Amino acid sequence: MARLRHRTGAGYTYFVTTRSWEGRTLFRVPEVARIVAEQILHYRGEGFYLLHAFVIMPDHVHVLLTPGSSVTLEKAVQLIKGGSSHRVHTERNHKMSIWQAGFHDWTVRDEDDFRVKVAYIHSNPVKARLVEKAELWPYSSASGKFAMDEWPQGRSASSGAEAPAWQVGDVGAEAPTPQGQRQRQ
Repeated sequence: MARLRHRTGAGYTYFVTTRSWEGRTLFRVPEVARIVAEQILHYRGEGFYLLHAFVIMPDHVHVLLTPGSSVTLEKAVQLIKGGSSHRVHTERNHKMSIWQAGFHDWTVRDEDDFRVKVAYIHSNPVKARLVEKAELWPYSSASGKFAMDEWPQGRSASSGAEAPAWQVGDVGAEAPTPQGQRQRQ
């Protein structure tokens, strides 16, 4: 099957969703969720991306990030998934698969879209009835325990700044996903 060509651009912010292997509730285990959170924060601290929001749900993860100038979106997600898999296998002596292949992404269009994505991420545990208030979910930027990066300067729709030009690249997805999202392999 032919590969779809996806638009990618330096300086863009992405809403990313990735799922656990076969939808298993692997991240319901506090130690596993903690490892995933630490890896998300670790690679942000290493400068691979700006991190704007995240939530670790029992069977999936949402992140809102802006890859660094020398990092692709695929590489940023690979670091999170690969780094957390390695640590879970090492620290918990697990051999099973942790992550489903690929991920879904949405390119954030403007400041309003950015705010909607942050609200969606933070409300996810409430909608799933895991907690009554978003701040109570310990594996989320809504908890207030983690410093997040601000919306990148110069990208606000209200500022009149134009978004960077798109670059078209073949990144290997086989089929489009619902609601305009794309799945990357």
